Amino acid sequence: MARRDDESFVEFVAERGTALLRTAQLLCGGRTDAEDLLQTALEKAYRHWGRMKPGSNPEPYVRKILVNLSVSRARRWRVLREVQMAAPPETPTASEAGNVELRGVLMEELKKLGPRQRAVLVLRYWEDMSEAETAAMLGCSVGTVKSQAARGLARLRERMGTSAQAAASRG
Repeated sequence: MARRDDESFVEFVAERGTALLRTAQLLCGGRTDAEDLLQTALEKAYRHWGRMKPGSNPEPYVRKILVNLSVSRARRWRVLREVQMAAPPETPTASEAGNVELRGVLMEELKKLGPRQRAVLVLRYWEDMSEAETAAMLGCSVGTVKSQAARGLARLRERMGTSAQAAASRG
């Protein structure tokens, strides 16, 4: 690999690393897992960095690696699931703004979805990708993206009904 390729990789990570970490966090739930996931994705991308066309945008490629790693990881770890919490369950959390608490509830419920539904919702609504872009990223049909998004949103609405109302009323 040429030296200039190393520099372009470092620039890419410096510019897009934070956004990619946020995506990884939404895909897998916890910050430490997200950091590991992103590190592995960047390692895979770096191995093929010299083959990328000059001037092309590598972010979709790295995002696709993140999604694939997240889905694979969820399949492998389905049996050995570790529940991560920001605070022990016996400690009540109080927030000054209902929106912050509502966001926390949403993140917790998002973690409970299956890896495929979570990936569709994160890419479609958090990353603001179109249905076609999401389908291309996940290697599935647009219909699959639509159905997974509809089921995932319905599940979130069902689960968040009372917790979302409670969080919103406190703010």
